[in-house]
Amino acid sequence: EAQLVESGGGLVQPGGSLRLSCAASGFSFSTYSMTWVRQAPGKGLEWVSSISSESSVSNYADSMKGRFTISRDNAKNRLYLHMNSLRPDDTAVYYCAHASGEYWGKGTLVTVSS
Repeated sequence: EAQLVESGGGLVQPGGSLRLSCAASGFSFSTYSMTWVRQAPGKGLEWVSSISSESSVSNYADSMKGRFTISRDNAKNRLYLHMNSLRPDDTAVYYCAHASGEYWGKGTLVTVSS
């Protein structure tokens, strides 16, 4: 059974940094592109970033460019999202997902507040 488990969320002050992790199991992680998606309170899902299977290609939503970095470690079946210069409007539940959308984690909450 495929499983994605996010961790690393929490409360951070504006301008701060966090690193989210996603542990994958139950499918061939290294052969698939992966994605981070977020959902702010009271809003819909927003695509954040995606990365190809061998990390050769990564893409970001415009508002995250230059602040967020997606990476992966295929040997550890791990996906990461490094977030810098966090802003209050980055407050959301962050989900990692198989690029097909077939598998999703349960999410980790990031709150940016002073």
